Amino acid sequence: MSRVLSGRVAALAWMIVAGPLAFLQAEGAEQAQAMSPLEVVASREAEATIKAFNAGDAAALGAMFLDGGELVNEAGDVYAGRPAITALFADFFTRFPRAVLEMQPMSTRAVGEGLAVEEGERRITAAEGAASAQVRYVVVRSRQGDRWPIASYHEFADDPLPTPREMLQSVAWLVGEWVDESPAGRTAVTFRWSDDGNFLLGDYEITGPDQQASRSTQRIGWDAAAGRLRSWTFDSDGGYSVGEWDATAAGWTVKSAATMPDGTLGSATMMILPKDADHFVVRAADRIVAGVEEPDFELTIARRAPAPGVKK
Repeated sequence: MSRVLSGRVAALAWMIVAGPLAFLQAEGAEQAQAMSPLEVVASREAEATIKAFNAGDAAALGAMFLDGGELVNEAGDVYAGRPAITALFADFFTRFPRAVLEMQPMSTRAVGEGLAVEEGERRITAAEGAASAQVRYVVVRSRQGDRWPIASYHEFADDPLPTPREMLQSVAWLVGEWVDESPAGRTAVTFRWSDDGNFLLGDYEITGPDQQASRSTQRIGWDAAAGRLRSWTFDSDGGYSVGEWDATAAGWTVKSAATMPDGTLGSATMMILPKDADHFVVRAADRIVAGVEEPDFELTIARRAPAPGVKK
């Protein structure tokens, strides 16, 4: 594939999150009547996307992302936040004012009530007769009232389907050592890639005021069938839990279902909210164990500084 439009330029592909527009154009109004409500919404967003792109309207394209939306191009460059994404499009249109967009979504599916995942291919041609760049994309849309702005957009070289490691890049910032120290206790967290690169592996050690420590191990992976991240956590006392991860404008919401060592069940909603490169917040709500409501809590986790003489 030509690299003329790759890198920063190819990031524009993000806007091709369109939905089934090309399919509608090919099949006509009868097919439109058979579309699901989600596909109708996606098509509406698609029309606005293609119109803005072909008009060179960087502001309109940027507005299609959430304030905290993310765009990752095939080179792995990350553009976080609406201002950075808008500036990316503005730079592209300055250099390629006659660019034309083509796209072909392959699938659109709902993930719960508030998220939609779309996969497809897009092509951008800089000018008539010029070289073009084609990539595959995976986009996550977050429902906001009657709109579905972009929460996360990743594009990949037009080769095989994205690997599990590629799908985990949105949480790869967890890799490293983290710690929280408060009067209530100490929480130490370490994340690393598995040897095969398909999972993130986490180790937790929680020490309470009585100095007794509990430990947990966690594996985060990509569930291709469900189109979402999923985690499996195993506690040192024999309990375990499964978490379903949903992207939000602020970070991630994890719906967790747990089984205790004695067979009782529990559930909780965990919010993982990055603050900056070295801090993230964990909020726990709706905690129920054996039918009894447990109090909410919030922790701010900081990246642990490397030991003297150890390079990052």
